[in-house]
Amino acid sequence: TLGTQTDYRDGEAQTDPYSPEYIVRSGSVPELLTLATLTWGRGLPAGQEAMEVIDRIREKRAWEAALPAMDSPSNIAKRLKMMEEMERKEWAFREQEIEKLQKVRLEVLKKMLRRQEENQTKLVAKRLYDHWQNHQKAKEEKIKKIQRDCALMLRKLIAKRKNVMGKLERRDIIKEYTEFSSQTYAPLSRIGYFPDSNSDCYVVKNFYLNSFAGLCELEASLPDSFGQIKIKAPKPKRTTTEAGFIKRSARLEADLAQVHQ
Repeated sequence: TLGTQTDYRDGEAQTDPYSPEYIVRSGSVPELLTLATLTWGRGLPAGQEAMEVIDRIREKRAWEAALPAMDSPSNIAKRLKMMEEMERKEWAFREQEIEKLQKVRLEVLKKMLRRQEENQTKLVAKRLYDHWQNHQKAKEEKIKKIQRDCALMLRKLIAKRKNVMGKLERRDIIKEYTEFSSQTYAPLSRIGYFPDSNSDCYVVKNFYLNSFAGLCELEASLPDSFGQIKIKAPKPKRTTTEAGFIKRSARLEADLAQVHQ
């Protein structure tokens, strides 16, 4: 009434199929003994190729049984002719088997070459991409350097244009910010600044923010929980472990507090 289960399945401990002992009657040749060369894993369980081999063995036995006896010259000639035909058939069958094997090997070789070509193509593409990335980085650095040099030269030209008479004049920052008519507060349009006289068109005009009725409607649309502030009290840090010992960080904080006092 009790069920037990082992650590291993029966299939993992299964050996080769058992072949019992047998006794052959005198004068009989069982067909099953002709397949004694087929064992488990080598032809058994029988597949399509094994069935073809079995059919060929049966045909060979039937052919051997149909051979004429060597009791007369005509039978000997007929027997030789049949043996030559069978030999030609066997050679043709072997050629077919060789062709099949060559086709399989050729397909395997094609797959290997295709895989090798794909790997080589990927490697070449990766190298080209890395090379292109390096060129792009060098190009961007060169462009940035040109832009920096251009900005530097423009600043020099602007400084030379301001100082036409050759007098050295330093910038007075305090004077610029104390005078409200300076370039800091009122820049000129001819130096690239264009003030917008219609700047009010960009101001956001909202009904809910600019009117009392809009504010009331906005407040009514908000949920009740929006105005209720929930503050959670912080939980105190545990200074002891589950076993009841004081943590190292707690001891360190106590020592630091003592030193601070």
